[in-house]
Amino acid sequence: MVSNGGRSEALSNVDSAWLRMEDPTNLMTITALMSFDEKIEFSRLKRDIEDRLLPFDRFRQKVVQPRLPFAKARWQEDEHFALAAHLRRLALPHPADQGTLQEVVSELMSTPLDYSKPLWQLHYVENYGAGCAIIGRIHHCIGDGLGLMRVLFSLVDESPNADGGPAASRPAEPPRSGAPGGGAGRSRGWVPDGGLDAMLSPSRILELASKGASAATELGKLLTLSADPKTVFKGKLGVVKRAVWSDPIPLAKVKACSRAMGATINDLLLTAVSGALRRYMLDRGDVPAGLSFRAVVPVNLRLPDEPMELGNRFGLVFLSLPVGTEGGVERLRALKQEMDRIKGSPQAIVAFGVLNALGMASAEIESVGVSIFARKATAVMTNVPGPQKQLYLAGKAIKEIMFWVPQSGRLGLGVSIFSYAGNVRLGIAVDSGLVPNPGMIVTHFHDELDSLTRYAGDTKREEEKTEGRA
Repeated sequence: MVSNGGRSEALSNVDSAWLRMEDPTNLMTITALMSFDEKIEFSRLKRDIEDRLLPFDRFRQKVVQPRLPFAKARWQEDEHFALAAHLRRLALPHPADQGTLQEVVSELMSTPLDYSKPLWQLHYVENYGAGCAIIGRIHHCIGDGLGLMRVLFSLVDESPNADGGPAASRPAEPPRSGAPGGGAGRSRGWVPDGGLDAMLSPSRILELASKGASAATELGKLLTLSADPKTVFKGKLGVVKRAVWSDPIPLAKVKACSRAMGATINDLLLTAVSGALRRYMLDRGDVPAGLSFRAVVPVNLRLPDEPMELGNRFGLVFLSLPVGTEGGVERLRALKQEMDRIKGSPQAIVAFGVLNALGMASAEIESVGVSIFARKATAVMTNVPGPQKQLYLAGKAIKEIMFWVPQSGRLGLGVSIFSYAGNVRLGIAVDSGLVPNPGMIVTHFHDELDSLTRYAGDTKREEEKTEGRA
């Protein structure tokens, strides 16, 4: 293990804001899952973590709280660091299927990390089906979802025959907080190439700001947004969370449907999510006629050619979900119109500035700021296109990847969409007291997507008949 000689540095303002957002009922932990059809050799996994993950300082540093008022928390080398405290083995009870794995993920998602140690853990599940699984938990103050995904992908290879040692491109000196060099044939240089991050690209947001888009005006709009309506998804939070995820959906199917309907993949998936949330509300007797509520959507502010670093570099936008619109096609039109509005707005960079300011403020003021965000939204929603090629960890093919972001602002509903190796999956994270049966949202999502696909197919066949008669 590499030591940095006890170097200490203050958390950035934004990282500090995410650290102080932690609440027993709303943990600021990003949870990720990888599953495999074959069992991984534990000693190989341990060696790869030592060679590829621990050179990042943040994974050997703990957060030390200040003794003086108004001073910042600091990153400090953990002199007693032991990998065994962060890499753990566990076994699922019978029948060791997706249902039992979901229970374990949910339990871990509800459990705080140990603040006396670096704020991350990996759990090796040794008996998931015929293979295994890995559950990762990392505190949001270490980095945002995109930065952490790119770090985790430093563990993987594009071939099962890789030697399992450090990357050939790794610099001679360990990175301070990130940037382990170029990819050199690996997936460690991966960045999203589509979805919401492409439509709300960092260069586009910065271009809007540089052309005089009024940050003051946008901030005024943000602060004067009306409160979201009371629904089954809003209410007092408890400490117990539940995580579920969907079956894989072929990305080619989603692409074909989105093309036929003149929409983007992101538009189509978010429309299906909106329809699924509507159906769940109707199941609970919460009829949302004409209703809409907002999802807070993280937007990457890193430029594509920037070196990969940890830390938080994203803004937020408020996306209105048309859950009160009855027809799927009508919901798609409404959501697309909303997305077009957001594309021309510098809201994300303004929200980043708000988070930066909250990180400098007292805990009391930050709590007020967080409550403002909570009143104006109902869910956190993110859509990240992952690598579309088969990847390998410790020599074994990764079958599925899923992740769940924390529900910042003390919200009770989190929606994650992630695509990998030709498939896309939906993940739902909820407060179990508000949403006791989140699996129904997943079922409704599949039904909504099937309905949109059937409509697109029927429309295409009608157009072909019309062209044939002509």
